[in-house]
Amino acid sequence: MLTVMDGRSGMRAADADREATAERLRVALEEGRLNLHEYDERLGRAYGAKTYGDLAAVLADLPGPPPADRSALAPVQRGPEPAPVSAEPPVPAASSTRWLIEAWLPWLRVAAILTAVWLLSCLGSGELVFYWPVWALGPWGAVLLMRTAGGLATGEPRRAAGRRERRRARREARRQAGDAGDR
Repeated sequence: MLTVMDGRSGMRAADADREATAERLRVALEEGRLNLHEYDERLGRAYGAKTYGDLAAVLADLPGPPPADRSALAPVQRGPEPAPVSAEPPVPAASSTRWLIEAWLPWLRVAAILTAVWLLSCLGSGELVFYWPVWALGPWGAVLLMRTAGGLATGEPRRAAGRRERRRARREARRQAGDAGDR
């Protein structure tokens, strides 16, 4: 247990220490040691903690080693910071392209149809009128643009490629099972 005697209780806690404390609280909630109200209150205190002592107070009546015992001080880095290492491998261009096409193709089809209708109406009236499809295509395009940016940032193309691969594997397994049953 972290105490004032060990000299670390006044030291500033890092984000990793607060995260470890939040994880300990989540486990305590799942074990039934805390109710939802206590968990919420302690979680707020954990994320607001400035020192190891503050974190120890949040976990004082819970069993197990406090996160400060597992925490280590980060070494001082000299020179340029290393490039952050992504936990996920880069998305292959083919899966990103396919995901983008699947996301935008319905919009493009509707845009083509509405534009054709608009052009036919302009030809029928003999004058160029306001491009009214913008009322449907604009908001839909804005939503798709946000979805595309968010999806690319969070690795959605990779997850979509994984789902496609799992579906393909299941279809192949069913096909092989069906072929084996026919023999």
